Amino acid sequence: MPSLPKPRLRRSARARVDPARPASTEPQVESVEWGGLRWINIERPGPAERAWLEEHFEFHPLDYEDVLSRNQRPKIDEYDDYLFIVLYFPVFDKTVGRLNPAELDIFIAPDFLITIPNTPIPPVEYLFERCRTNEEVREGLFSKGSGYLLYKIVDDSFDYCFPMLRKIGNKLERMEEEIFEGKAEEVVRDLSNSKQEIINFRKIIRPQRAVLRDLERTKQRYLAEEMEVYFDDIVDASERIWDMLENYKEVVEALEDTNESVLSHRVNEVLRVLTSISVSGRITTLNAVSTFSTSFTRCEITDSFVSSSASTTSL
Repeated sequence: MPSLPKPRLRRSARARVDPARPASTEPQVESVEWGGLRWINIERPGPAERAWLEEHFEFHPLDYEDVLSRNQRPKIDEYDDYLFIVLYFPVFDKTVGRLNPAELDIFIAPDFLITIPNTPIPPVEYLFERCRTNEEVREGLFSKGSGYLLYKIVDDSFDYCFPMLRKIGNKLERMEEEIFEGKAEEVVRDLSNSKQEIINFRKIIRPQRAVLRDLERTKQRYLAEEMEVYFDDIVDASERIWDMLENYKEVVEALEDTNESVLSHRVNEVLRVLTSISVSGRITTLNAVSTFSTSFTRCEITDSFVSSSASTTSL
């Protein structure tokens, strides 16, 4: 999958939320519309955004609670006139240097689609900005209905995972080379970090594999029959991501075992050398003691002989 270009967003002033400032009483809502279909994007929703949604839409009260909650699992709730979808995608947090799950809540009906990320998700931001600024892109996506727009949002979000996976794979290859170049001690921390990245990635992807199958089942409500194959592609992408994570999990565990073996072998070599030095030192000491003891015994015998000779002479 090709890497997404880094978005250069030109958002309005109200779309930028500074966490250091108090929350605005004005709802931070962005909207793009074409041909009777409207895409509404709300980042980091708060009480003002919930009040705006309640004023303009008649969703179930539990859905509003789920939007503001941060303890959700991936799911699809079906209603008579709309679907409520909760998905998660990995996003790299530069401030802490690790992957974190980004929640994306979606309401979809025939004439609208609402995306509510709890943290900025680059592929969603980029696609929304393209639709807002490029009429040709907007017409191409919106003319195929809300189901196709949903597919494009989810598909781009999964495509965004592949560059991160390739980066993890490259790190594992580099660490393998370093292990056999004699840098086992330096690799220990990198191995631990990579293992944690893979664990976090798996925790994000695994729970929603079943949800994507449900999404494939419910897609026909908002998608033309000839476009049903598109959601099969999302399931395939999710399975490829999972297969890569399974492979990386096995690789990092094998590298960890190999690195421990190398370090253990190195420690054994050091102990063998130290043991050899210790034994050599003891042998040298024993030889010295033996030589001294022999010399001392000879001196005693000589002194005794001299004394005996002197006594005989005097007699």
